Amino acid sequence: MGNLASAVVGFLTLLYPLAVYFSIQYIEPWHIATMLLALLFIRLITSQTSLKWNRVLLWLAISYCGLAIWNNDLITLRFYPVLISLGLFIIFFSSLFYPPPIIERFARLQHPELPEQGVIYTRKVTQIWCAFFVFNGSIAMVTAVWCSFEWWSLYNGFISYLLMGTVMGIEYLVRIRTLEHVRR
Repeated sequence: MGNLASAVVGFLTLLYPLAVYFSIQYIEPWHIATMLLALLFIRLITSQTSLKWNRVLLWLAISYCGLAIWNNDLITLRFYPVLISLGLFIIFFSSLFYPPPIIERFARLQHPELPEQGVIYTRKVTQIWCAFFVFNGSIAMVTAVWCSFEWWSLYNGFISYLLMGTVMGIEYLVRIRTLEHVRR
């Protein structure tokens, strides 16, 4: 039950920019922040992971929601995607200096005896994700500060997820080709 609840809450959290876009004309910003806060608390409680970085990111987002409730303004709501990209960048980047890198940890869930080539590859993929989070966070910042509310919603509620899926897809194709090359 915990995994299902966490997945549902995670999905709802991904819809945050669209929820802000469609609800801001009907309710005050602090209401939206309170709903996000409730979702994040549910995710924190139902999360069955012992990964420290996941909990740190959740507490960071919860703290941000407190600030958004306090400020009760639209501009504060627009910085949530920036905060998430920043938090993920810090987690991925710091894992490069406190090994194993995040992607290697994920890889070892399927392949506990990861060969040295796999360790090198996962380190490079972690670096690519760091660059992605810098890029994504920068665009999210630009949309939060200088773009219309519609462009902010479009980028943070759709385009950023499309870009993330593209990076995942490309990485998957490269991994498959790399594995085929290693097997020969």
